[in-house]
Amino acid sequence: MEFKAFLHHEYPGIQIACAIAPPFRPLSQAEDDAYTQEILNSGARILFVGIGCPKQEWWMYNHRDRLPLVMLGVGAAFDFHSGRVKQSPAVLQRLGLEWLFRLIMEPKRLWKRYAKHNPRFVALFARQLFNEKVLGRKEAAQ
Repeated sequence: MEFKAFLHHEYPGIQIACAIAPPFRPLSQAEDDAYTQEILNSGARILFVGIGCPKQEWWMYNHRDRLPLVMLGVGAAFDFHSGRVKQSPAVLQRLGLEWLFRLIMEPKRLWKRYAKHNPRFVALFARQLFNEKVLGRKEAAQ
């Protein structure tokens, strides 16, 4: 089921002002201008952008002056809710391990992203935790 059909099924009466599924490749300037104008002409006031990280963040940033509306990056939410992409089991979600499930499902696409960013996250988290524990003990002793 496509996401629009899912929304109409789950939320009867919902008003979807505009729905665009751009190609995966980079857009030409003419395509980008046409999509931007279509969004403007739709009268939408909130735009959910689900073209993946970090592409959606860059797209929203580059269009912030051209689209006077609220833009929210929703990542793969459209794919999850439409059933196109399987979500991890609830237990993995509760444990914060959905990323591991996604890596197993799409290793070619995700391994470089996770190999770069996950160790940085763990290192920064460990540093923050260490600083809080060390600083917390010092403050309690004083």
